[in-house]
Order: sequence, then structure tokens, then C-alpha cells
Amino acid sequence: MSHACPCGSGNLLEQCCGHYHAGTPAPSAELLMRSRYSAYVLGLVDYLLTTTLPAQQADLDHAAISAWSLGSTWLGLEVESAELLGGQPEHAFVTFTARWHDHDGEHSHRERSAFVQRLEHWYFIDPTVPLKAGRNDPCPCGGGQKFKKCCAPYLP
Repeated sequence: MSHACPCGSGNLLEQCCGHYHAGTPAPSAELLMRSRYSAYVLGLVDYLLTTTLPAQQADLDHAAISAWSLGSTWLGLEVESAELLGGQPEHAFVTFTARWHDHDGEHSHRERSAFVQRLEHWYFIDPTVPLKAGRNDPCPCGGGQKFKKCCAPYLP
């Protein structure tokens, strides 16, 4: 039985975020962000981990992500804007609001998330996980530039 995709696109899951969850790289930062929201709804924690910048993945709290994903009733996603910023590697911002309900009540979170594209894959740059690099060190995204010229300007 087919279900509507949780990302709010109006498409069926199999025709939308489902094929990203199955391994097809999301072609844009916005579609990656939408597929990540859908992964929270569906409890696909491994997808959330693998679509985060590889240099940050080891420092993610799998148990906390799983608890939030599975302990919440997800109420909707609204994408406000997606900004492609250019550069090598390509960077983007996606501004969105996610809504959910948990044991503490109903919540709404607005965020402007940063993303970087490496080797045809977009990755979420998690602002809660520090990138271990000095300004003049090679960027942890693997883009070949110094951190200060690559991902650093897109972090809070």
C-alpha cells in the first residue's frame, strides 16, 4: 500500500523521498533536507547518520536521534527557501520549519541548515557537532580547500 511522502510534497513516498532512503543520492540540498525530515518521521536513523557530513558522523548520538525520531509524532514540514551558494565544493542553505508533538506538547522549530555537496552527494552540516579543524587546516568536507575558505563561513 502506498502512502503520501511525509515531506509534504504531495507525492507518494516511493516516488519521492523513498528512493533517496533506498540509496539514490538526493540531487539538491532541499531534497536532501526533505528526505531527512521523512527519515525522522519513519525512524530511519541510519539514513540521518549517513547524510550528515562524514567528518561529523562518529560524533552523532545515535540513541538520542533514535529516541527523538521514534518518540515524536511528526506534524509537518514547511520549506521557506533553498539557496544555492556556489563555490567548489557547492554549498547551500535550506530554511524550514518542522513541527512535532511529544510528551512535552507540540513544538515548532525553524532552522537555516547548511549543506555541502561532495562527489554528487549532498551532506547536512550539523551545527551541534563541532568540526575539528583550524581555520587554515584542510576542510573536513574533503573539498580540498582550507576550512576558512570552504565550510567555515556557513557555520553558525
